Amino acid sequence: MRNTLILTLLAALSASPAMSQSPSVPNAAPWDQPFLPPVPEWDGASRALLRDASDPWVTAFETDPARDFSPDYADTRAWFDRLDAASDLIRIEQFGVSPEGRPIYAVIASRDGAAFDPAKPVLLAQAGIHPGEIDGKDAGMMLLRDIAFNGKADLLDRVNLILIPILSVDGHERASAYSRPNQRGPRLQGWRNTATNQNLNRDYLKLDQAEMRAVRGLVLKYRPDLYVDIHVTDGMDYQYDVTYGYNGENGIYSRSPAIARWLDTAFKPAINDALEAEGHIPGELVFGVGDDPRAGLSDGGLGERFSNGWGSAAHVPTILIENHSLKPYEQRVLGTYVFLEAAIRRLAGDGPALRAAIAADSALRPAGIPANFAPDPTPASTRAFKGIRYEMYDSPASGRREIRWLGEADPEPWALPFYGSRPTLTLARPEAYWAPAHRPDIIERLRLHGIRMETIDAPRTVNVEMLRLDDPKLATRANEGHVQVSVEAVTPERMDWTFPAGSVRIPTDQPLGDIVVLLLEPQSAESFFAWGMFPEVLSRVEYIEGYAIAPLAEAMMAADPALKAEFEAKLAADPAFAADGDARLRWFYERTPFYDDRYRLYPVGRET
Repeated sequence: MRNTLILTLLAALSASPAMSQSPSVPNAAPWDQPFLPPVPEWDGASRALLRDASDPWVTAFETDPARDFSPDYADTRAWFDRLDAASDLIRIEQFGVSPEGRPIYAVIASRDGAAFDPAKPVLLAQAGIHPGEIDGKDAGMMLLRDIAFNGKADLLDRVNLILIPILSVDGHERASAYSRPNQRGPRLQGWRNTATNQNLNRDYLKLDQAEMRAVRGLVLKYRPDLYVDIHVTDGMDYQYDVTYGYNGENGIYSRSPAIARWLDTAFKPAINDALEAEGHIPGELVFGVGDDPRAGLSDGGLGERFSNGWGSAAHVPTILIENHSLKPYEQRVLGTYVFLEAAIRRLAGDGPALRAAIAADSALRPAGIPANFAPDPTPASTRAFKGIRYEMYDSPASGRREIRWLGEADPEPWALPFYGSRPTLTLARPEAYWAPAHRPDIIERLRLHGIRMETIDAPRTVNVEMLRLDDPKLATRANEGHVQVSVEAVTPERMDWTFPAGSVRIPTDQPLGDIVVLLLEPQSAESFFAWGMFPEVLSRVEYIEGYAIAPLAEAMMAADPALKAEFEAKLAADPAFAADGDARLRWFYERTPFYDDRYRLYPVGRET
């Protein structure tokens, strides 16, 4: 009943002159989220890319009167199948299957047939990792159509293109008009998470999900020179319609500094020029700090669970596009088309220089690996920002001051502090790690990454550092299907350890060596341990009753004056410990041969 009332209110608000867009605005849709801010007028030159209904290859997006529609999975695949049948330049490749059994496919545009010319750079454009943010699918359909039939086949002379039109295919089909309340169009939107309720853009390192394992295999097969991950923002209003970024932008820290320099100097200026020439407003990828629009901007985090963080660590040039959610769907799709075409042309013109940068970064072997990035409380710089005018008002619903965006470009750029991220931990790079055979799941995840390793076919005793975890903490709630664990300190214990047949040695002297360290050091927030994949080491086996340990403890003190002095010092320094009989007896138990010597002992060894 309440939902019916809300829908009635939405319909009434849509018809209200106070809440509807002006009829003079060409972007106005017949149905819109009536509670969203007004839309600034836009009539970009990129509208010339649209085909009319008489074109046999017009897309469903283009035929929609409001251009506020994106077709479902079946219709999208049928359109691409027809394109594949009609053009020798286009072919479809299935590279995975979703949890609900839908094929996950890529559309490949190439003059080379099934075997790519290795001299040509490869652009991999990925849409629909968050299916409600599906701009890249409709832009890709238009671009591939124009490559096949409308005079843009020259784009394939020196570059091969791979488009994933829908990565999260199950989420794409959980579509409704009520998926993303902060986003303007398309009017039917897919669901952010997968059928297993996972966010794929948190899975680049742990590789839990079928979709991410599949796309990792595609990356290893085709080795893209540029990977473009297409999203739509949340958050505040501003003038930019296409924002994008990458780790290391503007000279800040990156695990791939040569790639970041190429993106800064060769890629970004060309992309911005192309977008501006077509009437779009490109901007750097930023996120607001707090509720005050003028409080500042941040980089949004650099973690390797995200595409941009993974790309930096894997030395795969990775662009994260975040089109602005409050711009109309048509404007966002056309901006994405322009971006992708310009990216292909830039790769064609400067692909060798990018490949040289990839090779330089892949050869890096830093002794210390920064990790666990957190927001830096000190601004790194001040940025000119193209803002939208707003006002504050008293909301009877919230009982506080709320922001009301006015849909008008502020003619004066805002000078906003920009806050980057800083590492809170530096991890030492060992020669190698040893993972035991009894964890084939961990070994398989490493293989899926393309990490090189040696599998032993007979038991081998190795002198390694094993890590004792000091006071690990379980999270109080689940995150992405895991109960995470954090540990601030570890105690290395050098010992001879016998690894059984089937165990693996993982050297860090390889291009993915940084990823090896980030995955296998338990203090890393991106590690398998941090994601809760080693819960067995937190369980202590066996115990001793008070009636047994108390007389044993008394005998231990009598036999070892140094132990007695250590115990008494502990009593004097820690009143809470002194008052806790169980803690006192446990202190002695931990110093007996009865104690579980593998309690909190991480089972992955370090070879140093």
